[in-house]
Amino acid sequence: MPLNLYAHPFSSYCQKALIALYENDTPFEFRMLGPDDESTVAEWMALWPLKRFPVLVDGDRTIMEASIIIEYLGLHHPGPVRLIPSDADAALDIRLMDRFFDNYVMTPQGKIVVNAIRPAEVRDAYGVEEARAMLDAAYRWLDGRMAGREWASGDSFSLADCAAAPALFYADWSHAIGEEFAHVHAYRQRLLARPSFARAVDEARPYRPLFPLGAPDRD
Repeated sequence: MPLNLYAHPFSSYCQKALIALYENDTPFEFRMLGPDDESTVAEWMALWPLKRFPVLVDGDRTIMEASIIIEYLGLHHPGPVRLIPSDADAALDIRLMDRFFDNYVMTPQGKIVVNAIRPAEVRDAYGVEEARAMLDAAYRWLDGRMAGREWASGDSFSLADCAAAPALFYADWSHAIGEEFAHVHAYRQRLLARPSFARAVDEARPYRPLFPLGAPDRD
């Protein structure tokens, strides 16, 4: 049975999982979650009542959360690109950076976006300012780390870069990466040039009008 990925192409966490699938040309069926396919949405909600995506189904196994999906693929559907190495110390650093991009880039970026969707009377200006401050701190720290590095955890593309690509892509739309963070900008451009992420970005282009802050005319 083929792998089934319940996802939406414009979602940052779905793109994270898609990058891993595309890196190894892993065959799968994309189960589009959208208003035009109520039956697929119902399947997804039955699989994961928390209503978060992506969700991967492999036979009788259901795997939730993008990071865990990528780990699962490496264990059960490995390909030539190893996104998590066998060396435990190297893998630990990769997992650290995966959490960094999810918690300190993707999460505050999402807070800014969600706030823009809310009705004006319940928006959280203070929370948005906290999120912007967190992003500036994350950009500053990452800029120092990326000096002299090609990828987030060394010379090889990894789980950490799967997390970084959509996180930095959308974060720069929501709270621009300062010009002083040249290493972050250069890293973001390398991620955009990576064929697996370039494919995910192109597949999501038709949905850019959905971005509540207004998608910039670039990338």
